[in-house]
Amino acid sequence: MIKQIDVTLLKELIDNLGVHVIDVREDHELKICHENNFIHIKMNDIPVKIKDLDNTLNYAVICHSGVRSNMVCEYMQNMGFIVMNVSGGIDEWAFRINPSLKRY
Repeated sequence: MIKQIDVTLLKELIDNLGVHVIDVREDHELKICHENNFIHIKMNDIPVKIKDLDNTLNYAVICHSGVRSNMVCEYMQNMGFIVMNVSGGIDEWAFRINPSLKRY
């Protein structure tokens, strides 16, 4: 089972534990809003780019609302990674954590 976290916990994990965030949204979505410190790897590119990630680190995976990121978490967990899905995605992040981001 994939661990689910909300954006408030994600913010704490980033600030206190240095959790790495992978944003799996498409390029056109990032043009609407994005966080510069998130790692951008499109969902369909994960199988190719996973070799560039360190499986000893903790990752939180985010998309627009949490559906695609959950699928990526399942894949990454099966590949031996420590992952958490961000429930509510970037939409919830923009609403609760960084309201300067445009919501879509």
